[in-house]
Amino acid sequence: MFLHHSYGGAWLIGAILVIIPFWRICERLGYSPWLSLLMAIPLVNLIFIYIVAFSQWPSQKGTAAPGGT
Repeated sequence: MFLHHSYGGAWLIGAILVIIPFWRICERLGYSPWLSLLMAIPLVNLIFIYIVAFSQWPSQKGTAAPGGT
């Protein structure tokens, strides 16, 4: 009868374990760290991962692409 409440704590712990590293990643990328809260929203988190993965990272700025241009 009260089984559905037992997974709330696990969901919260899992969300925190994912949000904290993305908080640091957003800070290093120059994005607002509050964007890491998007990791707790299903499907939106996948879109956010792709945006982070394919955006230009600060360590890549100012370096020439291999091969010339």
